[in-house]
Amino acid sequence: MDRQEQNDAIHRPAAEVVVVMVPFLAHGHLNQLLHLSHLISSYNIPVHLVSTTTHIRQVRSRHHNSGECIHFHEIPTPPPDHSKRFPCHRQPSFDSTLHLRRPVADLILSLSTTSRRVAVVHDFLMSYVVQDVQNIPNAETYIFTPLSACATFWIEWERFGRPFPMDPEILKRIPSGDGAFSPEFVEVVNLQYPHMNSHVGELLDSSRVIEGEYLEYLERKELKGTKKLWAIGPFNHVNKSLVVTVSETRHKCLQWLDLQPTNSVIYVSFGTTTTFSDDQIKELAIGLEKSQQRFVWVARAADKRGVVSDEAKMVEFLDGFEAAVEGRGLVVHEWAPQLEILGHLATGGFMSHCGWNSSIESISTGVPMITWPMHSDQPWNAFLITDVLRIGLAVYDWEHRDELVTSVVVEDLIRRLIDSREGEEMRKRATELADSVQRSVADDGVSRKETDSFISYISRE
Repeated sequence: MDRQEQNDAIHRPAAEVVVVMVPFLAHGHLNQLLHLSHLISSYNIPVHLVSTTTHIRQVRSRHHNSGECIHFHEIPTPPPDHSKRFPCHRQPSFDSTLHLRRPVADLILSLSTTSRRVAVVHDFLMSYVVQDVQNIPNAETYIFTPLSACATFWIEWERFGRPFPMDPEILKRIPSGDGAFSPEFVEVVNLQYPHMNSHVGELLDSSRVIEGEYLEYLERKELKGTKKLWAIGPFNHVNKSLVVTVSETRHKCLQWLDLQPTNSVIYVSFGTTTTFSDDQIKELAIGLEKSQQRFVWVARAADKRGVVSDEAKMVEFLDGFEAAVEGRGLVVHEWAPQLEILGHLATGGFMSHCGWNSSIESISTGVPMITWPMHSDQPWNAFLITDVLRIGLAVYDWEHRDELVTSVVVEDLIRRLIDSREGEEMRKRATELADSVQRSVADDGVSRKETDSFISYISRE
């Protein structure tokens, strides 16, 4: 059977099958399932993405081209309070997921009356919300795990009581995870576990060319039993630009990058959930200035007023900092097109909090990293980058996360990554890995085959 025949076989029952996406109420999680929605809809399968009114508006404001096969469903919930630091400032939003159980079940039940099968893909943190799906005969659930396979494995391995031995040398280096999650967030996670037994299988935004070893660990019966697992990522991938094109219509940071030499710029961004102390901002700024390297620093404070607005308070800089680095450094105070920045030829490194979205985007564009994990799954992602893939430098060991990172450390790491033989070797490894990732999502690549397998499974007679 040739490729076209395979596609026809996959697409044939699509009109009889619909997919419902149920993302968790956090931008990184929502973003991943939006990208997965586009991927699935490319197989001519209708996708229904359901979330709160606030989060759907966020999607519409940041992603204008959603495609005819993606349908959005808004569910109003009480507004969250964003007045506290992460992760506590997100807790009211997390708690509001409890209001979604009945409306989500009603939507799925309605779709089940007009479809042969409803495949419900839900964030593992929404398992409580979709628990009623098991009572709908022609509906089935699939857990989406928004973490790396590495982070997922170490968390699950501990949760199941270390059911099989691991290399003692690795155990000496792996982060303990102590302090990664707040007690309140752990309660949200624990609420999900009793409702994570009826799903058919699990989807990950990863690839076997990136995390093959950890995916094999996850597939062991001691952890997953007979459940299916599909590693169909990266959902959001891009090739490094082959030609630098100057354009006045592009984002200002991309215009600035157009004028910089290849692999000369360090991109600095820490996501939307973390704000540094004033002292840490000062040390980071001094380190950037003294490194004498080109940089783009997205210095927007973590969103606290709501997930739609980009009007979060801006960080206060040292007097004269932006003037002192003018021409060599660019400070961005609002949202920036991260994937395009990472995909730009001028970008030679990424200083990051190591959220999985940022990590896999950096991997797929061949950009080595300076890892600065802060909470959640980030310490394990940093371990994957530095110790397993060997395409990154660590700001600190996880045990020292509460210590101030000095400007001397920042300066040294940036110089090593951008302007040293060590950095060049990491960039070479990162480029080779990115090439493998690109092949994995192309026709007949390992990730594409797993995507085809998933589509064939939900479309089965």
